[in-house]
Amino acid sequence: MKKENYELAVGLRRELHQHPELSNEETWTKRRLIKFLKVHTSLEIIDRGSWFFAAHRAGKNRRNIAFRADFDALPIDETIDLSWGSKFPGKAHKCGHDGHSATLAGFALEVDQQKPDVNVFFLFQPAEETGDGAIQCVSLIEDEQVDEFYAYHNMSGFPFQAVGILDGTMFCASKGLTIHLDGLPAHASQPEDGINPVFALASIVHAIPQLVNPADYQGLVLCTVVQIQAGEKAFGISASNGVLRLTIRALYEYELERVQKKLEQYSAALADEHGLRIRFEYNDEFPETANDKETADKVRAAVKSAGLKDFEMKEAFRGSEDFGHLAKLTKAAYCIIGNGEDHPHIHTAEYDFRDELIESGTDLFLAILEQ
Repeated sequence: MKKENYELAVGLRRELHQHPELSNEETWTKRRLIKFLKVHTSLEIIDRGSWFFAAHRAGKNRRNIAFRADFDALPIDETIDLSWGSKFPGKAHKCGHDGHSATLAGFALEVDQQKPDVNVFFLFQPAEETGDGAIQCVSLIEDEQVDEFYAYHNMSGFPFQAVGILDGTMFCASKGLTIHLDGLPAHASQPEDGINPVFALASIVHAIPQLVNPADYQGLVLCTVVQIQAGEKAFGISASNGVLRLTIRALYEYELERVQKKLEQYSAALADEHGLRIRFEYNDEFPETANDKETADKVRAAVKSAGLKDFEMKEAFRGSEDFGHLAKLTKAAYCIIGNGEDHPHIHTAEYDFRDELIESGTDLFLAILEQ
């Protein structure tokens, strides 16, 4: 990566870091990225509302390769002392999406200057953290007949600037499941006159280990209780409504569906037994992100030709990534680049993206074009 392009990308990254925006609110971020590309490149910019992409067109009958970066921030306060720290309380780039976008922008500078003999598309995506960003952008694949799609995520706990990859599932499928139970209120001295959902809630929680018994599934399956609430802070009233919020996840989407169905059927049976009304709500739905072996092998070859360090992942990440929506529609590979074994983890207040990864990511992407 050219020094001047690296410096421009670092400056952009720090500017993005100062102006974090949460999922589906990234209006300033999007405008700033478009302006950067218009000022520093001659790439075509295609604005699709909440998202956009840039295009380097080499001509017909050539490979169509796409690369993606996400650009939303997290609802976390900036508590570390950074000269480029967040200017907005309660919002900060604590996942490194500012760095991902700066990498893709820096890569765009290089492609625009080198003009490779392939068609290259640079997707800038909102709302990865809530799982509904990538699915907004899937039209790019059909519209531009994308043959291959690539992306990376920075990740702590792995060697600095080393690239890690895995064939098959790279990130688990997951979703938030909320179970609402409604009964009838009663005076606390006469609870038999009402219908209290707490006992059904307790039974559901107690049954979770059995419902997600590893022996019944292929690969990892988890159900995590994230919130329980019932009734009001009123000692004279027996609780009449309750909410149980769970995050369910699995290595494979079909197993996630099995877990969900088991939880729903068990909960519905309890609701019927207790005379409760029940409804289900879903949030933050992520597919599994699975790597195609052919494109994953191209990443491995690119790592070597770029002179980067590499390693094979031993297992999939338990976390989720909505790039899976794109990977379902074309050959795709998603890799990680290490922040270092001791660097603060993403989604923590102590974390900040390491600018050196911009060069690593750009060099990797450039090498992928040559595969």
